Amino acid sequence: MAERKLFPAPRLILAALVAGALAGAVAVYVKESHLGNDGKDQGATAQAGGSGPSAEDTACAAKAGHAKTVAAAATGQVAALMPAEPPQSVKTFAFNGPDGKPTTIAGITGKDGGGKTLLVNLWATWCAPCRAEMPALDALQKEMGGDRFEVVAVNVDAGADEKPKKFLQDIGVKSLGFYRDASMALFNEAKQRGLALGLPVTMLVDGQGCLIGHMNGPAEWASPDARKLVEAALAP
Repeated sequence: MAERKLFPAPRLILAALVAGALAGAVAVYVKESHLGNDGKDQGATAQAGGSGPSAEDTACAAKAGHAKTVAAAATGQVAALMPAEPPQSVKTFAFNGPDGKPTTIAGITGKDGGGKTLLVNLWATWCAPCRAEMPALDALQKEMGGDRFEVVAVNVDAGADEKPKKFLQDIGVKSLGFYRDASMALFNEAKQRGLALGLPVTMLVDGQGCLIGHMNGPAEWASPDARKLVEAALAP
């Protein structure tokens, strides 16, 4: 039986362009400061440790070969995923967890560096391609989520939680945790790092909190292509 495709090529391209335009309009208030989205002064941190990259970024950069190997497995429905060049630490990316309390990438992967690989997806209810790919992300989490892997879909709607929660409930999403950043600070930091052009944006992060791949625009995350990509990311 032919594989079901949620995003035929023309629709995928158009959706990505529309999403980029909308998110660009929303993100115009980004300040050209050195504050990370966890509130830490990244400039001061760099000065304190010297002018070079942090030890964590250096450790992540050494994974360039792995990032390219994983990106080579991104074909078909997930072919838009690009390798991080170079891989960088995103441990401090901050947002609220399903319990409503602040957390970070490190809080999910595990501070000992041996935690879960994450597929971090930033989405909003006003973003049509984001809405379209939520069921597929939910299916991927249901099938592959566990101790080694998790889909972390972070909603970035402004305002209260009720609207995005109701949307997920209405479309039958049951496997995804409800991660949230109503401040848009997470998107803005990803944008400042050159990772986000619009919404949705997806980042593949290893168990040490290193970004190894990223994608702008939607994808068919319930496809065999997506499963192959996740398996490549989990490979030793």
